[in-house]
Amino acid sequence: MKTPWRTFFRQNRGRMIAAVALVLFVAYAYNRNAQITEAVLASSLRQSIPLILGALCGLIGERSGIINIGIEGQMLMAAFVSFLVNVKTGSLILATIAGVLMGALMGWALAFMSVTLRIDQIIGGTVLNMIAFGLTGYFYQVGLATKGKFQPIAIPLLSKIPIIGPVFFQNPPLTYLTLVLIFVVHFFLYYTRWGLRTRAVGEHPRAADTLGIDVYRMRYMNVTLAGMLAGLAGAYLTLEAVGSFERMMTNGRGFVALAVMIFGKWDPLSAWGAALLFGFATALQTQLQFMGALQIPHQFIGMLPYLLTIIVLAGVGGRTRPPAAVGQPYVKE
Repeated sequence: MKTPWRTFFRQNRGRMIAAVALVLFVAYAYNRNAQITEAVLASSLRQSIPLILGALCGLIGERSGIINIGIEGQMLMAAFVSFLVNVKTGSLILATIAGVLMGALMGWALAFMSVTLRIDQIIGGTVLNMIAFGLTGYFYQVGLATKGKFQPIAIPLLSKIPIIGPVFFQNPPLTYLTLVLIFVVHFFLYYTRWGLRTRAVGEHPRAADTLGIDVYRMRYMNVTLAGMLAGLAGAYLTLEAVGSFERMMTNGRGFVALAVMIFGKWDPLSAWGAALLFGFATALQTQLQFMGALQIPHQFIGMLPYLLTIIVLAGVGGRTRPPAAVGQPYVKE
């Protein structure tokens, strides 16, 4: 008879081995050069923020039965709106709220296409991406600049802890908010009535409907709510990570977020670990280019995060089980 611990190890041995290897690597690198190690790890966290927010967006949608490949467009559109509001008002808070609301609007649009019109959900997400690419490219004006961006806030005492302190406790507010949201989504998904109904709608909507759950309402609400997370990711890019806006600045992060979601098996905490892995790959390739450590064309070093995406999807994509009803329009009898 298998014990719960043996079952847990068998299901997660790959992740545990990767975590141990990463800890050993960090310990070795810190011993060689503490300053560079802390810089790479801090950059890894920053790079992971839009990925985990996008993954949470896709996770909530797919747990409800709705595929969302429009995360890229939601992030890009929210980044653009946040940028414009900040330019016009100078308020970082108003700009963040505007980005979140734009993400919610695009989430609602996806829900309308998927639930009410019952069009193919892949096509619906593609429509969102095309709209975002077109509108942001057409209306963007060269020469505009944001009026400041969110600055790091050091948490007393905790920020002084070696390695961990500078990485986790010396960040701008949207990073802290994202870290809190990971645990909030995890708690609500597994320990509340909303989470139970969400998972029921994504696994067996007809049974959920029989029990009195409004499948249409749950899907509308969840996909709109998930869009707010993608909107926060877009606001993060403009108002905290970069401090400006450029055409196509999301640079494929929405699609990488889907890989993070799959690698994390539709679980918030596991997806966060996957996002940190992808963020580490991005930070590492940036540091390698900066140091000139490898005498190869920089384009090959820049491919590292995307090669990792392909390897992860090829390695675990076939062994993961998405929610049973994902991508299937529900028709009430």
